[in-house]
Amino acid sequence: MPSRSTAKKVDPAAGDPPDISALGWLRLTARVLMMLVAALIAVPLHYLWRLFRLPSPWPRLFLGLTARICGARVHRRGVPLRRDVFYISNHISWIDILAIAGTSGSAFVAKAEIRAAPVVGWLSTLNRTVFVSREDRLGVAEQINLLRAAMAENWSITVFPEGTTTDGHSLKPFKTPMLKVLEPPPPGVYVQPVMLDYGPVAEEISWIGVESGKNNAIRLLARKGSFPMAVTFLDPFDPHDFPGRKKIAAESRVRIEAALVETLGKPLREFTAH
Repeated sequence: MPSRSTAKKVDPAAGDPPDISALGWLRLTARVLMMLVAALIAVPLHYLWRLFRLPSPWPRLFLGLTARICGARVHRRGVPLRRDVFYISNHISWIDILAIAGTSGSAFVAKAEIRAAPVVGWLSTLNRTVFVSREDRLGVAEQINLLRAAMAENWSITVFPEGTTTDGHSLKPFKTPMLKVLEPPPPGVYVQPVMLDYGPVAEEISWIGVESGKNNAIRLLARKGSFPMAVTFLDPFDPHDFPGRKKIAAESRVRIEAALVETLGKPLREFTAH
């Protein structure tokens, strides 16, 4: 057995597989089983509600509960608009989707890698997540059509315009292709920026570097204990006041950055993936 001084140091952000103890695998198994039990209750009820053409609360309740099973203790700050809203958020982890869904019921646009992640990918489909590929330049029009359909059914949609996850202490430039749905804005739709903060464990929770979705999910589900997470719904604005997707993205980023700087108590740093 290697000594403490010679044992290999595992660096998830560099793509190394997670080093999970026996207790960690036990925690992971218990959490997956709890998710399955919750799904066996929520999914049939969701389809029953839909059979009778009733608004189903079950995806929101299930995804919010799943965030808690994963260890997130989500605190909502601010008031989310319930319909006709386009949420624009910073992005740190796949848990962001569970937390925002649990506090607002929103549908999502997420990177295609999440769809392939075990458990996480399936969870993401329950609330009409639209999966996009950064490399699929020719598919943007189709992705926008899917986005419009999701907004029409869910009344709210969340995008992560950074295009990737960061370490929780940074903001990447906001990309605008998925904001084309707001050119022009649908009648009555508002934009509401959302600031996510994982507190002192942000860098541990974050999904960065070349760590695979599978390794990240295993690492977080095997993690001991819980962690805080704040979902802050900032003041909404009328996108007509900032015509064009670039101005909408810029205004959202300014507001999220100001809220994140205030929360962290220090300037943001430049994000550099490993």
